[in-house]
Amino acid sequence: MPLKQRMLRSIQRRPGNVVLRSELAPLGSSTQVSEALKKLQGEGVLVRIGTGIYAKTRRSSVTGSIVPAGSLETLATEALKKLNIAVSAGQAASAYNNRRTTQLPGAFVANTGNRRITRKIEVGGRALKYENNYRRAETGA
Repeated sequence: MPLKQRMLRSIQRRPGNVVLRSELAPLGSSTQVSEALKKLQGEGVLVRIGTGIYAKTRRSSVTGSIVPAGSLETLATEALKKLNIAVSAGQAASAYNNRRTTQLPGAFVANTGNRRITRKIEVGGRALKYENNYRRAETGA
């Protein structure tokens, strides 16, 4: 069975909408996996949302085009969970959820605790932003 078919079967059987390249790496050599992933992206089975992170796709009920099978919030949360990165809601979302403010957060921000993360995750033109528990020095006059 060709590698592309094995990868397609593996992707379809996986729960969730996020597939990591590292999950597919045992199926073939690095070059073979790269070529198969390119073909699957070209066919609209997968869309790349970050380095080594792919999302399953679905057909849009409105436009009929191929779109990722989830929003930035759901796909990014699932991807970070698969990468063993604990995240929580950002300060703006926490303030809104705890009813300390009525202002809705404008962007999806993930608090990574004491970790610094530079991984870029982007879905449909919207990028995930990070914040952590480190504070910049307060400048007092």
